[in-house]
Amino acid sequence: MAEVISKDLIRGHTDTIVLNILQQGDSYGYQVAKRVKALSQGHYELNEATLYTVFRRLEKNGALEDYWGDESQGSRRKYYHVTPVGVALLKKNTAAWQVAKPIIDDLITGTVPEED
Repeated sequence: MAEVISKDLIRGHTDTIVLNILQQGDSYGYQVAKRVKALSQGHYELNEATLYTVFRRLEKNGALEDYWGDESQGSRRKYYHVTPVGVALLKKNTAAWQVAKPIIDDLITGTVPEED
């Protein structure tokens, strides 16, 4: 079984994670959760409550739109689609992460150089 990553390590990045997945194609909640688990190779699971909170926040900010699918079997699913606002937010957040990643690594694992 894969070691689970602390939710505290991911907090603050869930919007970007969801936008990344939905940018690859419209989807619904359960499928997004499955993709998060697959992308993390089982190390992280996005629970339903958190996922739907992210959907609501991103919709409110104009980053996502939803629509009802037309499934012929089973219950109808609500699908989510990334808007141009969402694409821009994903790009901005990804760029910020690329800057922050090496700095955080240095802060966590680096040593402070001796002052003269």
